[in-house]
Amino acid sequence: MLRKILSTQTWRHSQITILGTIINGVLGAIFYILMARFLGPADFGLLTVTIVTLTLISDIGDLGINTGLIRFVSSSLKTDKEKAFRFLKLSLEIKFLVWLLILISGFFLSPIVSSLIFGKPELIVPLRLAMIGVGGALLFSFATSALQSFQKFFLWSFVNISSNLLRLLIILFLSFSQQLNLFYGISTYIILPFFGFSLTLLFLPAKRILAVSNERSVAKEFFRFNKWVALFTFIAAISSRLDTFLNTRLLSVQDIGIYGAANQLTQIIPQVVGALGVVAAPKFASFQDNKQMLNYFKKFQFLVLGLSLLISLAIPLSFFALPFLYGSKYLQSVTPFIILLVAMLVFLISVPLHNCIIFYFGRSDIFVWISIIHLFIIGVLGYLMITNYGVIGTALTVLVGMIANFLLPLFWFIKLNKEKVKK
Repeated sequence: MLRKILSTQTWRHSQITILGTIINGVLGAIFYILMARFLGPADFGLLTVTIVTLTLISDIGDLGINTGLIRFVSSSLKTDKEKAFRFLKLSLEIKFLVWLLILISGFFLSPIVSSLIFGKPELIVPLRLAMIGVGGALLFSFATSALQSFQKFFLWSFVNISSNLLRLLIILFLSFSQQLNLFYGISTYIILPFFGFSLTLLFLPAKRILAVSNERSVAKEFFRFNKWVALFTFIAAISSRLDTFLNTRLLSVQDIGIYGAANQLTQIIPQVVGALGVVAAPKFASFQDNKQMLNYFKKFQFLVLGLSLLISLAIPLSFFALPFLYGSKYLQSVTPFIILLVAMLVFLISVPLHNCIIFYFGRSDIFVWISIIHLFIIGVLGYLMITNYGVIGTALTVLVGMIANFLLPLFWFIKLNKEKVKK
């Protein structure tokens, strides 16, 4: 069984994406470690809220486009390249329009959100910078999704690593020249995705994509699928970041920084999840029968279980690693880090289920309801836990939410598979 898995194309593609993700994750972790050490818990807390807001808005503003690109471009490339290019051009046009609307509205709403909702006026300028960064995030995710659709996995890794490496080099320069502060840190973070998008255009048939006509002809087909993805992405984007927003409202900026330090070190796992999805999503979308799907599913599940076991070895090391990396000011980050790491491992184990339901069974609507349940857990349980237990309560709430995100898709996978067999 193991030999078969290691000899498959999926494993070879996974090696490229996982290795790229690990390198990318390490570069990202060094960035956050440097920012945490130089800024201190309070300013690092503000940086955390800014980045979480940026990613939340960009995920919602995506409108399910990235998932739709992978599904439709991957399948259309084999039969009708012009149609695939129409999907790409339509997606790019929508993303530019969405960014323009966000940029204008966000500039005027930032003072209201900072003062009235979060109760922290010092967030006004960082949130306005985040509105600029949303554009980079939308364009960069378009570029990487396009590379994924073309199954250019090495280039996918190269673009991600190049962007993160350049960002880290800029931060190192600023820190050594003693110019690193909150403003420069945020500015560096938001500029580099624009660089990544521009770099990716060198590896895509950009001229053919921009030259294709009648891209609106695929809009109906595109959004018939995307409407459910957009809806559950909207709900999931809020619920997956609601922990940080509740912290922002209920806790001090120092506590936000403590939680942010713990949370950022676990973010390598969602990146691994994304890397696995890069390979798995087009595969699940291409399967024509249950036998093909189940054969691949078993190998994929075996792979993520092995990765989860390997990553769990980091738990005992965290008692020494976190104070060493962040400094003594972040000693309270250890316990929430361990809880969040376990939560992320549950998330990793659930990846085959999520990809199969969305891309093979085509039931993205299921995740709308799962996302609503997850939002309820984080919102209600999170409020109670944070007010009573602080950042520990936040981490425990995330763990409960991830367990629900595993068990509910498992139920639907079993149900859909039985229905498919009967047909």
